[in-house]
Amino acid sequence: MLFLVRQLERINEMLGQITAVLAILLVLNVFLVVVLRYAFGYGEIWMQELYVWIHAAIFLAGAGYTLRHDGHVRIDLFYASARARYRAWVNILGCLFLGLPLVYVLGTRAWPMVVRSWQTLEKSAEAGGMPALYIFKSLIIVFAVCLGIQLVALLVRSVMTLVCETDIGHRTGEGEAS
Repeated sequence: MLFLVRQLERINEMLGQITAVLAILLVLNVFLVVVLRYAFGYGEIWMQELYVWIHAAIFLAGAGYTLRHDGHVRIDLFYASARARYRAWVNILGCLFLGLPLVYVLGTRAWPMVVRSWQTLEKSAEAGGMPALYIFKSLIIVFAVCLGIQLVALLVRSVMTLVCETDIGHRTGEGEAS
């Protein structure tokens, strides 16, 4: 089971590294847009849309990575100092009743919109905007899949913690035997 969890988490690790590169590209793009606009009076709609797209890609594709490394906001008053079994139960209940239903609803509701967008090869409504809006909309599905994968990995780790009576290292791999 631990092997399966590690394989699932590897997907989000890879996407986390990609989003780190996207963050650098985002800064460069915004810098270029500002310099071109205010220093040279030149602007392109597609360049402005590009930084919105990159920003969205960072958050949507990086959501699973953030969960893997415990970076999502949580009311940490009791959780941080709690024992492994308590944290495992919180994670199991959170995955089953909040996380997995959320990604299921989001994925199934977004799917028809994304398919329609691909069928029409939808592009930006702005003249001179980004040409492939269907790729941008597909990030919603990427979000649902990647966060869903990480929620399943967290769920399995939490169940293993309860069964094995030891903390096997939620999300970050600490406590695991190699």
